Amino acid sequence: MLKVENLSVHYGMIQAVREVSFEVKQGEIVSLIGANGAGKTTILRTISGLVRPSNGTITFEGNEINKTSPQKIVADGLSQVPEGRHVFPGLTVQENLEMGAFLRKDNEQIKADFEGVFEKFPILKERRNQDSATLSGGEQQMLAMGRALMSKPKLLLLDEPSMGLAPIFIREIFKTIQEIQAQGTTVLLIEQNAKMALSIADRGYVLETGQIVLKGTGAELLASEEVKKAYLGG
Repeated sequence: MLKVENLSVHYGMIQAVREVSFEVKQGEIVSLIGANGAGKTTILRTISGLVRPSNGTITFEGNEINKTSPQKIVADGLSQVPEGRHVFPGLTVQENLEMGAFLRKDNEQIKADFEGVFEKFPILKERRNQDSATLSGGEQQMLAMGRALMSKPKLLLLDEPSMGLAPIFIREIFKTIQEIQAQGTTVLLIEQNAKMALSIADRGYVLETGQIVLKGTGAELLASEEVKKAYLGG
């Protein structure tokens, strides 16, 4: 579904990503793990069209998207939940979800998808008329995920969904990611919580200083001594 080949990204003179190659197959959860500054967010922003690569190609469903606009990438079925959530303050929960469906024209299906989001996140239904800025961090993360799902993505990019959340919300978010996969959406997940990310991943890649240094199934990486020492506290 997604193929990244020899991707390099620069910010001015600084090279943030160095010849990274990986793929995401339809129906998978794939995790990219690594420390802060490893290049994880840059990779997602480049896939989403928000940053342009210096070299390499990104192919989504067989079509190269290196020069495609972010809105066309969303319309084609690739949606990102950004790090830090970035809900729209001053808009209600309902209005934030409507923004997720902005590019869609299938009004009847949009109504059904609202109910689907409220089924996944009942707290959002309770808060549907509340200003999104007044939600807790965990509730805002649920809203950011719900907003992305309203765009009807084939591939969902998640950037640090557990960041700053209480353990009870982290468990809830990861359970929801698995439900989203079970319902047919492919997931590319970026996480510092390596244990949680790899425990639900079909496959994973380890990034260090802008390069992939290890890859394998989620189970293989969880069992790797290198991963244990660097990311799992053992």
